[in-house]
Formats: sequence, structure tokens, C-alpha cells
Amino acid sequence: MKERTIEGFGERLAEIRQSRGLTQSDLAEKVGVSQRVIAYYEHAEAQPPGALLVDLAKTLQVSADHLLGLKLPKETKNPKRARLMKRLQRLEKLPPTDLRFVLKMVDGLIDQRSRASA
Repeated sequence: MKERTIEGFGERLAEIRQSRGLTQSDLAEKVGVSQRVIAYYEHAEAQPPGALLVDLAKTLQVSADHLLGLKLPKETKNPKRARLMKRLQRLEKLPPTDLRFVLKMVDGLIDQRSRASA
């Protein structure tokens, strides 16, 4: 059987990871592999096995098609969005009472700003 490599997979994986505000170590921990494995797939002309591809896609919240370059990306890199997403991920780890408190503060600020601009 002929082995195929999909051009640009490693670059795409690195770009998507960075746009999510994740380090190689962060991504590796989330999918259950070592940082070295992530670095290998980002720099070598190789693709991960199917099961790891699925885990990467789920963790990065993209389709496997997008990771493989079979569809055009729908979003552009936005460093501010990446930082915000990373903060939101950290918020999800807070105890429920703390999370409710933070969300009430955010909602209150948004309501206050909406009323002020109206």
C-alpha cells in the first residue's frame, strides 16, 4: 500500500494550536501524549494515527478535515481571541460558586456598558 503524506499538516497543527493559545505541552497533556509527540507531528512529514487525529481535532475544536487541510479554515489568527479562549478554559476549572460569581460580574459589566451607550 502506498504511504501518503498530507502536505502542510504539521504547519496547520501548529497554527491551530497557537490560535487556541495552547503550548505543545498543553495540547499533549489534553490528548494524552508527550510534548515530544506533538513536536514531531508539527515538524515531521508525518500524520498521526486516526485515533490521535480524532483526539487532536476534538481538543482543538476543529474538524479532522480542517486539520488535514481538506477544507479552508473559517477563522483567521487572532491573538486577542486566543488569550480570551485560554482564560475561558481556565475559568471552566473554577468551582461552580466561583464561576457563577465571575459570570455575574461579567454580565453586570456588560449590562452597565449597554445602558451607558444606549
